[in-house]
Amino acid sequence: MMKTAIIGGGAAGFFLVVNVKEMMPEMQVTIFERSSRVLAKVEVSGGGRCNCTNTFDGVQDLSQVYPRGHRLMKRLFNIFDYVDAYHWFEQHGVPLVVQDDQCVFPKAQDSHAVIDCFLSLARRHHIDVRTHVKVQSLADVHDYDYVAVTTGGSPRGEGLQWLSALGHETAAPVPSLFSFSVSDARLHALQGLVVNAALHIPATKLRAEGPLLLTHWGMSGPAVLKLSSYAARPLADSDYRMPMGVNWTVSNESDVQAQLREAVVRHPQQQVTTHSPFALQQRLWAYLVEKTLPPQVRWCDLSKKDVNRLTNTLTNDSYQIAGRAPFRDEFVTCGGIALSSVNSSTLESRHVPRLFFAGEVLDIDGITGGFNFQAAWTTAYTVARSIAQMA
Repeated sequence: MMKTAIIGGGAAGFFLVVNVKEMMPEMQVTIFERSSRVLAKVEVSGGGRCNCTNTFDGVQDLSQVYPRGHRLMKRLFNIFDYVDAYHWFEQHGVPLVVQDDQCVFPKAQDSHAVIDCFLSLARRHHIDVRTHVKVQSLADVHDYDYVAVTTGGSPRGEGLQWLSALGHETAAPVPSLFSFSVSDARLHALQGLVVNAALHIPATKLRAEGPLLLTHWGMSGPAVLKLSSYAARPLADSDYRMPMGVNWTVSNESDVQAQLREAVVRHPQQQVTTHSPFALQQRLWAYLVEKTLPPQVRWCDLSKKDVNRLTNTLTNDSYQIAGRAPFRDEFVTCGGIALSSVNSSTLESRHVPRLFFAGEVLDIDGITGGFNFQAAWTTAYTVARSIAQMA
């Protein structure tokens, strides 16, 4: 009987083994997980709801959502894409719903819907799941015909050392999808406010747009998480100390200036801090005005220079990223096994026959919104099909 070992009991590992068993029921499969629990990351993902994929509506190029690995993902989508993933979960007893932002969640709004599905299928297919087992070399699984590594990200890199020793090139792992610390007490006082904004790193093409959440440590929300993904390596190289620009209006300078001039005409005697011509919360508007103009200034008192200064604050406000948020909230690692070390059609190692890779252990990562789980499903299914065809 042919045997397959899966090293890593996370999302990619379970998706892989279930599909191997469905393609080859006679295959004997074992999952080795170093911790005491399997699927722990799935449980807490998406705020406990598991954002399991995305409709990809509006994604014109995969580089928009996969800063690293988009070319390989485009190729592998011919094998298993987000439409296939949606149908897979529905067909396996997990009804899904699509949010307005195109994120896809279990209808139950509970990550346990996905976990229970995987565990139920594992029992049905008699998949052997062994916890508290740390695989550190191929010698530990020498009696298996096929081995798939699905260990997830390795933030400190130690989990990649034995794979590097086998000849695999690795991309140094660094965190992705994290919040920014910003040293500004007045900004911290606005914690809880959410505004649609556009962020950028000056002198680069790194930009992100979406909801921005103000916190007691700085900034978070989808816009920040996206930018942290796009800029993962430059931020790591700078020890997470970089300037950042914020466009609070998501409009261009000329449009903002026109609206400010209109406010001068319409509300000449009102104080600028009391009336915002933009869709900004009053507290945020007052903060932006007070950091730019003299106190208690009226609209009719604004000079051309004042209008220009306020325009600049609204469209290109400057902040200094002072580090990652003081919480271990990174769920994704940028880096891993270099894609040059795997066959781009099968994800088999180019250095060790019958050794495969799937999930976050590969140098593929996406922005927030279900894209990382989709990469796990796509790469895991590809490996499952590759093993089944080879066997």
